[in-house]
Amino acid sequence: MIATNQTAIEDIKKLGEIIKDIKFAMVTSTNAEGSLQSCPLTTQDVEFDGDLWFIIGRSCELAKNIQSQPQINASFASPKGHYVSISGKAALVEDRAKLEELWSEAYKVWFSGGIDDPNIALLKIDVTDAEYWDSPSSTVVKMAAFAKAYITGDPRALGEHHKVHLN
Repeated sequence: MIATNQTAIEDIKKLGEIIKDIKFAMVTSTNAEGSLQSCPLTTQDVEFDGDLWFIIGRSCELAKNIQSQPQINASFASPKGHYVSISGKAALVEDRAKLEELWSEAYKVWFSGGIDDPNIALLKIDVTDAEYWDSPSSTVVKMAAFAKAYITGDPRALGEHHKVHLN
């Protein structure tokens, strides 16, 4: 995904700043029966450019689900008060260079054949929409923000909330 206007570039940068330190995402897909199904995936240590990348098993339920229903959601939450919900279109991608970029020896726990394991798949999510909540990180600042929101009746004092449309 390549941003074409300044607002989209700023939105992508802000989303990237929030999710870069969140180690895991809960990725939700729709199964064959129409039920939502979630699984945790490791957030990749790459600069967010509007696409999310994950390494998954080709035979896992998530891979099967996106074959028939590519709409997907990835949600991120940190103890520091950062929350992101991302929606987009998922696809399994064959890209050896990208796999090498993302690969870590820790993945051998799931893929005993290493980087050449035939069950490895790259999941690419082309982000279309996102929503984030970014609140103060220190306890004292959170308490002051809560007090201000309570007194003024304005929940915006609790932090930034923004909806983003990328495509």
